Amino acid sequence: QVQLEESGGASVQAGGSLTLSCTVSGTISSVSNLAWYRQAPGNQRELVARILYGGSTNYADPVKDRFSISRDKAFKTMFLQMNNLEPEDTAVYLCNTKIGGTAYWGKGTPVTVSA
Repeated sequence: QVQLEESGGASVQAGGSLTLSCTVSGTISSVSNLAWYRQAPGNQRELVARILYGGSTNYADPVKDRFSISRDKAFKTMFLQMNNLEPEDTAVYLCNTKIGGTAYWGKGTPVTVSA
């Protein structure tokens, strides 16, 4: 079992920056990938960025040049540095990992970007 807990969400103005954190607990040795998703009101949940245990990353096109995903060495904490935020980035941001066929989710942290 793995538990995920997000933090760092806030209300900011367009052009601002935020750093989100995701803390991983439980059977950490089973975790080989971590990802950030987001879900805006009325929209489907979408992948923002993913990082693998070896360090490789991938990003959704809308955030590619503005967001940066990273993690600590022990894979116990994951970060999402978000720069040059846009109103379209407003959403609940959720931490995710997949172990075998099971997806684990945190409860999310809200980000609101005002114009």
